[in-house]
Amino acid sequence: MKISVIQPDIVWEDKSRNFQNLSGLISPLFNITDIVILPEMFNTGFSMNPEQLSEPPDGETFAWMKSISEKGNFGLCGSYIVKENMNFFNRWVFVSPVNDAWHYDKRHLFSMGGEDDLFSAGRSRLIFSFREVKISPYICYDLRFPVWSRNREESDLMIYAANWPESRQSIWNTLLKARAIENQCYVSGSNRTGTDGTGIRYRGDSMIINPRGEIISSAGTDRNCSITAEISLTELSAFRKKFPVLNDADNFQILQ
Repeated sequence: MKISVIQPDIVWEDKSRNFQNLSGLISPLFNITDIVILPEMFNTGFSMNPEQLSEPPDGETFAWMKSISEKGNFGLCGSYIVKENMNFFNRWVFVSPVNDAWHYDKRHLFSMGGEDDLFSAGRSRLIFSFREVKISPYICYDLRFPVWSRNREESDLMIYAANWPESRQSIWNTLLKARAIENQCYVSGSNRTGTDGTGIRYRGDSMIINPRGEIISSAGTDRNCSITAEISLTELSAFRKKFPVLNDADNFQILQ
């Protein structure tokens, strides 16, 4: 399977311009990749303005994603602000070209930025299969909580969609590798570049990492671009059999 990560400079709270810019980055990938991965709140930036920017689950952003997915013949995913049952969610959505869709609501809300005051936290993890690859998604701050990400061979690919600031860039790089190593799976991290409407600076460093913690594709910093890498379930299975770390993992339950 080929997976691609988009690293954009997100225009603050301007969905129309972001759709236009993202379409330009995505269109060269039509019919040459299987999954296209977008950052957290890819259509607005990490805004704490859900009253004005939220959408219903089947709103304009979902329609845009569905259209791009169908045209490109790939799965398309990323997070944006959704309002459902009078609650706001930072919701990661995956759409497929055959009209399947899955979603995950961010579990760990960034309290230091006031996200927990405005959004409702997700209650459950998501693991699903697309083109025979088992995928589990997470959003930004989730990356700091390894218990929530813990893999027991349910997942082949972990996806982290983020708006991760430049000031904590080294932590982003370290934790992405750690999640790949400790869970023996592929990890993809999608981050943005540029400066948001609150003055916070982002430098990117989107990447795709193999189960050994090796970076197999990197967008680098301060670039609006896409990267693509091929992941192999055959190689993943062989690595897990040769070095079966997960057989010795601790048993536990997550209390909701």
